[in-house]
Amino acid sequence: MIRKKKDKCSNLQQRLSIWERCSNIRTLKQIHGFMMVSGFNSNPSALRELIFTCAISISGAMDYANQLFKQITEPDRFMWNTMLRGSAQSSNPSNAISLYTQMEERHVRPDNFTFPFLLKACTKLSWVKMGNEVHGKIVKFGFESNTFVRNTLINFHSNCGDLTVARALFDGSPKRDVVAWSALTAGYARRGDLGMARQLFDESPIKDLVSWNVMITGYVKCGDMENARKLFDEVPERDVVTWNTMIAGYVRCGSCDKAMEMFEEMRCAGERPDEVTMLSLLSACADSGALDVGQKVHSSISEMGFGSSKIVLENAVIDMYAKCGSIENALEVFRRMREKDVSSWNSMIGGLAFHGHAEETINLFTEMRREKIRPNEITFVAVLVACSHGGMVEEGHQYFNLLRNEYGIEPNIKHYGCMVDLLGRAGLLNEAFRFIEAMEIEPNAIVWRTLLGACRTHGNVELGKQANERLLSMRRDQSGDYVLLSNIYASMGEWDGVEKVRKLMDDSGVKKDPGCSLIEADNKELMNFLFESKPNLRLKYNVI
Repeated sequence: MIRKKKDKCSNLQQRLSIWERCSNIRTLKQIHGFMMVSGFNSNPSALRELIFTCAISISGAMDYANQLFKQITEPDRFMWNTMLRGSAQSSNPSNAISLYTQMEERHVRPDNFTFPFLLKACTKLSWVKMGNEVHGKIVKFGFESNTFVRNTLINFHSNCGDLTVARALFDGSPKRDVVAWSALTAGYARRGDLGMARQLFDESPIKDLVSWNVMITGYVKCGDMENARKLFDEVPERDVVTWNTMIAGYVRCGSCDKAMEMFEEMRCAGERPDEVTMLSLLSACADSGALDVGQKVHSSISEMGFGSSKIVLENAVIDMYAKCGSIENALEVFRRMREKDVSSWNSMIGGLAFHGHAEETINLFTEMRREKIRPNEITFVAVLVACSHGGMVEEGHQYFNLLRNEYGIEPNIKHYGCMVDLLGRAGLLNEAFRFIEAMEIEPNAIVWRTLLGACRTHGNVELGKQANERLLSMRRDQSGDYVLLSNIYASMGEWDGVEKVRKLMDDSGVKKDPGCSLIEADNKELMNFLFESKPNLRLKYNVI
């Protein structure tokens, strides 16, 4: 009897050990094959472990889980719930709704675990109507008083449903439940009601790290970095999310120096940055043109590794170098990459194109096609920009046609805008006008503004007037639109036309923004001397 118990314990430990060691799809398939050969394929306990490992434990195995699940003739409720959970947290959460429909058709009764997974899927998809229907079913089955279900309901209604309903559910819940407090606080913060969010936060009897992060994020999204920093300094403990929120907030507000200072604080505090941290910092360097800082961030990424996120980070490094004007460094990173995706190619092709390297852009695009990497709409925007900067009209037409004919991509407004810019720069204004007239989508103000700018460059008054009329039919409050037409008249010496444009501006109530020059000077003593000796300079220059 004792030996039998020992044998059972030993078998259980072996089975648990097998599933713990299963960390990828290849191993999973080997275990599944062993189950089939050994006759465990019909064992309910083994099937539960198999489905759980597929749907929950191994990233990217959800498709295999769906295939396995379809082969099980009578899955029990645990298996259904596991599949619902896996689907809700996958990249296709709508599958959870389909699964629940099948569950109902097969008369499998849901339990208190079933509906939270459905609500999480609805929240992720922002499916308000479906979420309300799920709420109705929860009431029907009598699960609304269940703490787990009620908290998920509060989270759903706080995120995308009815905040009034969320508040009513919250008021009927135990006031010591920190999950309910956090969910409702987050709801008010996301809807922009920071006053109510802060009131709930202050009144909360228990504040976990999620609550602090929710409130800090609320301030950051509203651009209130002062209050965000105050809370950050008060938080009892911080995780990588807390640090990342502050860093991203400073980047968004354009305070790139503070973002870098926060990064240094983060490292000194012993918190390991993740890929989100590094992406925020690279964005800050790209926006501010801080090449020297960007190089340091790049070095940190190389030291830390980051494994599966490396491609995403390397793409961001290429983008950073390109935006900082260091095409050589961008190319060096690109050529050293062991694996590249379409974003890698787009980052490099875009960097070359926007710096005017037309021939190199086309060569790299040709290499991309030779490597059988399928370009997307972003790729073609960069290629058309290169053609525009290089005056390559014939090639531009060829690539525009290639977009649809070979790759089945419908041109969007950016592709059309690039073609108008290409034709306009080349002085083919009538062809550009006909191209706009033949567009299969409605041209926007930017397209007409592009043509108007080309008319200004080439001194075409008549076509400029037509473009301006189309532009003013869409918007009448942009002073630059009027100024462009006025400049066209002035360049041709038609001063009556200039006067008409000025009168039109006055009648429309549009004021031209005063022009100014910008000087960035490190030697502030020199600038102060200039201002003291020539006080009128203060009216002319805005000094950083």
